[in-house]
Amino acid sequence: MNPVLDFVPIWTAIIALGVFFYVMLDGFDLGVGMLFGLAPDTPSRNLIMNSVAPVWDGNETWLVLGGVALLAAFPLAFAIIIPAVYFPVLVMLLSLVFRGLAFEFRFRDSENKTFWDHAFAYGSGLATFSQGVVLGAFIQGFEVTDRTFSGSSFDFLTPFSVVTGIALMFGYGLLGSGWLILKTEGEVQASARRHGRICLVGVLIAIGIVSIWTPLAQPVIASRWFAFPNIVIFAPVPIAALAVAFFTWRALGSSREAGPFIGAILLFLLSYLGIAISLFPMIVPYKYTLAEAASSEATQAFLLVGTLFLLPIVLMYTAWSYWVFRGKVRGQFGYH
Repeated sequence: MNPVLDFVPIWTAIIALGVFFYVMLDGFDLGVGMLFGLAPDTPSRNLIMNSVAPVWDGNETWLVLGGVALLAAFPLAFAIIIPAVYFPVLVMLLSLVFRGLAFEFRFRDSENKTFWDHAFAYGSGLATFSQGVVLGAFIQGFEVTDRTFSGSSFDFLTPFSVVTGIALMFGYGLLGSGWLILKTEGEVQASARRHGRICLVGVLIAIGIVSIWTPLAQPVIASRWFAFPNIVIFAPVPIAALAVAFFTWRALGSSREAGPFIGAILLFLLSYLGIAISLFPMIVPYKYTLAEAASSEATQAFLLVGTLFLLPIVLMYTAWSYWVFRGKVRGQFGYH
């Protein structure tokens, strides 16, 4: 009997939305944390931290949403992917916890403020690198036997995954620079512009390396991008990425404040689209499609009711929190 409604595209859209919002929101948050470690003095560090203080913990809501949705809607994919990337996921979660502790304790444990400052910066960097390693391992694919991950616990650690880990650090650094340009003034903003240009160069180099490496390593991806007529249909994506990169570079060197952040988001969006084009409809790369990994229709329908009720609430309180704390952060006085 054919289903009245196919839930797989709906859950795919929900997970895709959750992942992108996490990358965009917690991405700039982690990027700010890495740039925090480059700040020259305490007033600058206080200003940088105050720029994300009202919103940083809410950003991780999207990580929880994405993980739970993957488990509920595509349990086979969850059962294969998580054991394959258990260690980088564990390092990421521990880094996020340690980073959160540092965020709180640097204001309350003044005697060890330097230690907590380092913990915040290194925790942000390690969490970002771990996420990039997970992405690299995902793109490479996993060894699967009888619907179960059958590889080694350290299969995730390859030259490609290390490159994607470093690439994501530059990417989040670019997002963080855009956020600081938007939220601060003076020397902190000028420094963010300088760091943003360095990160943008790193992002473009990384995109170039990954764009060459993946088709060479995976014939499926090569045929997806370069077979006719796909090469014509998908050509606007890299062209748009170059145009956005040029716009972002110009914005970083001008007096524009929103431009660098918008440009960074668009670069991530185009990179996200590029990964989707390369892998869709696979959710366990080169092994299982979204339909093959999906849970039963009854399970998807039941969970969708609650999700469609909660998702607008999450979107509303996220938008409201950013609206309430809009504007510049200045010195010790917070928002004006």
